[in-house]
Amino acid sequence: MKAVQILGDKSAPSVVLTDNLPQPTASGSDLLIRVHAAGVTADEVSWPEVYNTRNRIPGHDISGVVSALGPSYAGPLAVGDEVFAMLAADASQGGQAEYAVASQAEVARKPTAISHAEAAALPIPVLTAWEAIVEHAKLEKGARVLVTGASGAVGVQLVQLAKQLLGAEVIGVASSRNHSYIKELGASTAIDYNTAGWEESVGSVDAVFDTAGGETLRKASKTVRDGGAVVTVADPPPPWAFGKEEPEPSKAKPQVKWVYFVVTASGETLGKVAELLQAGTVKPLKVTEFPSDKAVDAWEFGRQRGRTGKVVIQFAS
Repeated sequence: MKAVQILGDKSAPSVVLTDNLPQPTASGSDLLIRVHAAGVTADEVSWPEVYNTRNRIPGHDISGVVSALGPSYAGPLAVGDEVFAMLAADASQGGQAEYAVASQAEVARKPTAISHAEAAALPIPVLTAWEAIVEHAKLEKGARVLVTGASGAVGVQLVQLAKQLLGAEVIGVASSRNHSYIKELGASTAIDYNTAGWEESVGSVDAVFDTAGGETLRKASKTVRDGGAVVTVADPPPPWAFGKEEPEPSKAKPQVKWVYFVVTASGETLGKVAELLQAGTVKPLKVTEFPSDKAVDAWEFGRQRGRTGKVVIQFAS
């Protein structure tokens, strides 16, 4: 089986392509998926889980076709169905391979309105955005929200889902070259993070959804109202995420909810998002596709800052 591997250790990882790994099999209620496309998350080389797996195959965003069902699978899917999934971070094998195994709880039907490449770009970004909005911020309809890194993979989904799920007024922070793009997706206001004192023009918001961290998060946090929420998925996470210090505005705004989280795989949520994608009310990410024999190049491109969209490796047509 052809697959991407991460060799070496976290201090000096090496991404390689191999073609002699064993094909996995579906056991229990799992599904074997013939992978058509797999998304690249460049930060994964820093995740400890991949170094603890036997074959060190990365990739947790996949789209493909059900190839086989485990003996105790009793769900609605059948061999031949098109699906997409986020594989758990601690999966025994990642998805950047010709075949991958997913649990029943991780898989949803792929919307027919989008391609396998577009579907493979979505699970981690869209599940992160959904969890931030629905499970952590828990906002009322018509909320006013600020999204940092609004043109990035997670940011794009935050902008769209906040608009579609809440009818929110969305203020997006992004490079000026991406302002028209995020406005097309639903942002009512776009702010350039290179503008000095940009946070002073925002006013009060009910929630900050942060993907940037650092100084951008510090500035964005000033805009949240007392009783609102600051939710971040920044890498590296802020010191307050682990109790090392108090958030800067916490004394002046003691009722603010501060949240840092790592996304959880959920086929159920993917199914809900699939309905929005099929209806066209949520748009897929822009993708840059690489064939599997150019997988190493895909990883190099995926590490570049400032690119638009998500990098995807094609394993089948």
